[in-house]
Amino acid sequence: MTKLKWGMIGGGEGSQIGPAHRLGSGLDGLFEFTAGALDHRPEYGIDYGQRLGLGDRAYGGWQDMLAGEKAREDRVDLVTVATPNASHFEITKAFLEGGFNVLCEKPMTMTVEEGETIVEVAKKTGKICAVNYGYSGYSLVRHMKAMIARGDIGKVRVVNAEFAHGHHADAADADNPRVRWRYDPAQAGVSAQFADCGIHAMHMASFVTGQEVTKISADIVSAIPVRTLEDDAMVNFRMDGGAVGRLWTSSIAIGRQHGLGIQVFGETGGLRWSQEQPNQLFYMPLGQRLQVIERGEESLSPEADRTTRVTIGHAEGMPLAFANIYTDLAEAITARKEGRTMDPAADLYPRAEDGLRSMAAVAAVAESGKADGQWLDARPPMFH
Repeated sequence: MTKLKWGMIGGGEGSQIGPAHRLGSGLDGLFEFTAGALDHRPEYGIDYGQRLGLGDRAYGGWQDMLAGEKAREDRVDLVTVATPNASHFEITKAFLEGGFNVLCEKPMTMTVEEGETIVEVAKKTGKICAVNYGYSGYSLVRHMKAMIARGDIGKVRVVNAEFAHGHHADAADADNPRVRWRYDPAQAGVSAQFADCGIHAMHMASFVTGQEVTKISADIVSAIPVRTLEDDAMVNFRMDGGAVGRLWTSSIAIGRQHGLGIQVFGETGGLRWSQEQPNQLFYMPLGQRLQVIERGEESLSPEADRTTRVTIGHAEGMPLAFANIYTDLAEAITARKEGRTMDPAADLYPRAEDGLRSMAAVAAVAESGKADGQWLDARPPMFH
């Protein structure tokens, strides 16, 4: 298969997320890193892009990249937006309208209204707009979803999800610019910790159960008082398939490192997975012994088998989970080019609609937290 052309905005030298995208996009030989506007400082972006081999397709800014790529017959097939949150909407909308497929980092937008606009633009242009809930790319998360869908644990009763770390727990560090912006409404929006990490856990709950969140009640707190936005939140939610959800997210949980995990309890069994130990899925059938499912076992499910590259007993981590999102997108882009139906086992990448639901949840959590946990509708208006 001819490699698809891939471009990136943001993710420059020293970026936390840039290397994971570059590794993930190239891992399976499906994308070629072709173009980029990698830094908000034009000279730095051009220099770094040229050192990565982009030549004259190392651009000084995203507007230059949009104009330059639109003018080419061999334009990029997919653009990844990995810039600061507040710029996601403008850049994603511009590239969709310019005729490009887009993978946007989360959160997709800053407001529900912007999210609805992106969904509408993607539909109008017919272009793919994906959102990088990259943890949904883990092989055993895909297998967990398949097990629930085929009824291995019966009807889902309760989902318990969390994403807690302690990296912002030092009050003396609260004025550090690299930390402070996350709790500044002007830069982060109406929510800090839930919008940063909690939406990953909530997306995971919807992804594996196949149910969407309908209403939310939240208890939020700024444990470090100088922060305007929350650094800890407990969120109760209800889902459209009848499941009850509990979600805890925190940035002041000293002793936690990454802390993304999910448990799903059904009528006939339970499942548990943690991102820090991603190669095991724990399965407890009702009245039986605990089973440990290992990534790489033979014949797990089509969804798990196609997302496993390394033999059993060897770890697969975040860049490989990102690679699975890119593999899904390569399949989707190629299927559209060839006018064929996409493989259902690959049709799992998070869409703009998922990004929009997250923003509606963020708004509901912020409002509910200020209203002493009042239950609020968590659905975007266009999905009512």
